[in-house]
Amino acid sequence: MNAFLLGILSSLITSALLLALSFLRASRPLWWLTAACSWFTGTGLRRVYRRQSAAEQNMGLDLARARWVKVMAGRGNVLTREAFTPLWSGDTSPASVQILLPDPDAPQDSWLDRRSQDVSRFDSGFTPGLLRSQVRANIDYLAQTARAQHNIQLHSYNLPHTCRVIATDKVAYLTFYSDDVHGRNSPCLYARSPGLLYTIALQQFDTAWANSTANPATRQN
Repeated sequence: MNAFLLGILSSLITSALLLALSFLRASRPLWWLTAACSWFTGTGLRRVYRRQSAAEQNMGLDLARARWVKVMAGRGNVLTREAFTPLWSGDTSPASVQILLPDPDAPQDSWLDRRSQDVSRFDSGFTPGLLRSQVRANIDYLAQTARAQHNIQLHSYNLPHTCRVIATDKVAYLTFYSDDVHGRNSPCLYARSPGLLYTIALQQFDTAWANSTANPATRQN
């Protein structure tokens, strides 16, 4: 009888553990746990998206409420997607939108070329010069968009491609690039102000901005 009861008890415990693990694998319970740990450590980390692209829906909501926006990207494709529609459509008008993109006209063997070489190692379709042309296309898109806006500044940088930063006055989305995967498939950290990660995100952007050059495609009117 004792063996029978122990067998039932062990089965119940195993089932409970599996249920708990499956519950924690769901996004929201995991976010709650992350937020609780963040509160104790002071990091400001609230969520971790397994892929950068998975953050875009919530990112759009944060951008729609932003008083200012700062973007440092390695290519800028996200700027042409739905998350940024509120900014370009005029539905929301933050005081300033500062954008940093790599300089597509930098000399050969620039940091843009080095990132392109990294990507070509795991993506056979990534030919030399493709990244430069994609950045140019996104700059052209912003130039067209900025004609109807008064608050967009675009700068070009030639610095190591270490991360992507999308920040507002309240939150930051921070993705650290690796040399063996596309940025869109990398984990994205969501941090709120105040907090260590939010501060780091702004420091990354401000340092790059201070070492960038204004792009004539857009300007502060």
